[in-house]
Amino acid sequence: MRKKSFLLLLAAGLFVLSACSDQSMESERTDNSARKWNDIQKAGEIVVGTSGTLIAGSYYEDNDESKDALTGYEVEVAREVAKRLDLDIKFEIIGFDSVLAAVDSGRIDVAGMGITDKRKEKFNFSEPFKYSYTTMVVREDTHSGIEKLEDLEGKEAGGASSTIYSEIARKFGAEVVTYGNAPNEAYLRDVNNGRTDVVINDYYLSKFGVAAFPDFDITLHPDLKFHTTRKGLIMADDADRLQEKINQTLQSMREDGTLTQLAKKFYKEDASKKPEGDIRDIKGLDF
Repeated sequence: MRKKSFLLLLAAGLFVLSACSDQSMESERTDNSARKWNDIQKAGEIVVGTSGTLIAGSYYEDNDESKDALTGYEVEVAREVAKRLDLDIKFEIIGFDSVLAAVDSGRIDVAGMGITDKRKEKFNFSEPFKYSYTTMVVREDTHSGIEKLEDLEGKEAGGASSTIYSEIARKFGAEVVTYGNAPNEAYLRDVNNGRTDVVINDYYLSKFGVAAFPDFDITLHPDLKFHTTRKGLIMADDADRLQEKINQTLQSMREDGTLTQLAKKFYKEDASKKPEGDIRDIKGLDF
């Protein structure tokens, strides 16, 4: 009887300890969430990572690499969010492959990034401010020998190593040729001169990239539309208060038409809304 009572008391004690531990972890998360937002408010500034190399999205006007010349849809959305939160904004120019580490270390507070299930396991995201789908830039005269996704087998695709676009290229058998924080021109020139066969990327970025270099033998693939995407602001996993503030701001920007206005200014189309049409879904992406 004593043994049974002891076991019951031990189980009860373990339950209490477990409950206390859960409450402690929840309390710690709440404190961290408030701390991140409070630190940003105290500094009066939010630090935003961006590439500065993507035409229409994040780029320098007239190749003038000054703070005031940095613009694009993603840049101006971030500026408006900061303005409505009564914060100054500092842009940190950073390559795509370095963004997650920069958020994790606290070097930057947020950055525009595609929302995926795998990334959401380790980071918080705002609601999407941009919707799109994926397409290809190929050589205009032959479409680089690609008429369907399966034709990527054995091709060379230019891209950053850790993007969903490179994941798609690998899935269909292409070899990915990686770059650092290179401008659109480097990727597109290599398709033009035959160093690579294709660039798989966001429709809007690809459209404006092709238009910017009319002398290149490149075009958007006329038939291939696949893998819809959503882009939001990525931030630390425990930055719940910051996420809440940014979501409220983006919602107000959506309701008053600011997101639509900025999207049409830079993309000539409303990238703040989901795309329509027949867009192929790709199964089994570990991203």
